[in-house]
Amino acid sequence: MRESTNALEKLPTGIEGFDHITMGGLPKGRTCLVVGSSGSGKTILGMEFIYRGITNFGRKAICVSMEERIPDLVRNVQRMGWPLEDLVANGSLRFIDASPDPIPLETAGNYDLSGLLIRIEHLVEQTGAELLVLDSIGSLFDQFHDSSVVRNEIFRIIDALRNMGITSMVTAERLDEYGRISRHGVEEFVSDTVIILRNVLKEEKCRRTIQVLKMRGDIHYKGEYPFTINAPIGISILPLSARELKQSSSTTRISFGNQTLDTMSGGGLFRDSIFLVSGPTGGGKTLLATTFAAEGCRRGEKVLLLAYEESHAQLLRNAQSWGLDFQKWEEDGLLRVICQYPESMGLEDHLLLIQREIESFRPRRLIMDSVSAMERVAQVRFFREFVIGLTSFAKQEEVCSLFTSTTPKLSGGDSITEAHISTITDAILLLRYVEINGILRRGVAIIKMRGSQHDKQIREFTIDNNGLHIGKPFANVQNIILGIPTASPPSEEEQLETMFQE
Repeated sequence: MRESTNALEKLPTGIEGFDHITMGGLPKGRTCLVVGSSGSGKTILGMEFIYRGITNFGRKAICVSMEERIPDLVRNVQRMGWPLEDLVANGSLRFIDASPDPIPLETAGNYDLSGLLIRIEHLVEQTGAELLVLDSIGSLFDQFHDSSVVRNEIFRIIDALRNMGITSMVTAERLDEYGRISRHGVEEFVSDTVIILRNVLKEEKCRRTIQVLKMRGDIHYKGEYPFTINAPIGISILPLSARELKQSSSTTRISFGNQTLDTMSGGGLFRDSIFLVSGPTGGGKTLLATTFAAEGCRRGEKVLLLAYEESHAQLLRNAQSWGLDFQKWEEDGLLRVICQYPESMGLEDHLLLIQREIESFRPRRLIMDSVSAMERVAQVRFFREFVIGLTSFAKQEEVCSLFTSTTPKLSGGDSITEAHISTITDAILLLRYVEINGILRRGVAIIKMRGSQHDKQIREFTIDNNGLHIGKPFANVQNIILGIPTASPPSEEEQLETMFQE
């Protein structure tokens, strides 16, 4: 019989992000090997594979536990909100307890897994199960002394599962995060699909990632992708690097909250734009963000404010000092303020939290004050991935977003941010200190506005009890943007004007 050359049929798993990086799910009727070090999430991935398959797609499943006792396994996933007992009661899930005896076995003669395979095959025929999880085959090597025999049995069990036509997920341990693929160096060669889970500790922070190493006969996304494990969501894979530039582009303008700024930006911000406000500490970034939020609330738009450097009480007090009643807007359901330290969780968890808030609250404006606080708690690559993931999601949802960033130097610095994320944003507003005759003044300029003309002048920026005010352009001052403003001699026209005024 001639083998079909059609693409493999894939079964969606329902695990968040998993079907994206595998381009559709797991190949139907084939075996997937999941390898990872202790604590990387292998068992959780396997149990969610079963749980989502049953609850989302109506498939029946079998779980073979070769390490934990079944009651322990069921109890461990209860925190995820997965009632496995109910699935067993309605016949959707069957367990096989193949965990080792507390007393070590002494084997005599040739040991094989025929009995286990017969039990699995019987349940497949009896229940019509389509999914199977075997957790974990590595325990065989610890239970029996003759590893060469067990290696042969692993070949046989994976081949038998393939012949049954059941879609299987088999877990195995590895010793190093970036060493050999599996602990015994044989498991990956007999599997159709190999997935690697990692739990890497770097700079006192753990970061979980998932990699599809191979998928025999089909395509998948390459590289490592971060993921988190949270109840009751389960596993959430964040394929940040796989994001595609397919967002729509809005031509609708919205007000910044200040008429002069709207004029400087060519008529206001585009509805789906990402706006970066960069400047030194005390330069007025939070006030600009507050003004932007207040304008949205006045117009009846929902606003999500994420604060990573000030408490909720501080933000409300500061807004009140400028005549803005944030508390009333919160009570009216127009404003949601979330305050937390960047160190409270990993960047992937922060991103997931923000996405959940956007999906549930449905804001039209998003403010992050400040993005540079998040920059300090992660490596440059991971921070850029975080920003890409957040900005692409905000654009997809058409949420106009304002990020503040504190420049590393009081005078400005060589870059807008240390991680050089300015290319990801649509508009950039710079704040600078300007010292003239021993007096410290503020300057503001828009240096980037995608898709629109904008004011190129550097204007004076003042703050009082009524908020922010943008005045006239600075005269006879150069190099403000570079952080080293210098006075220039007045022009002949300016000298003549001065003479006639006298």
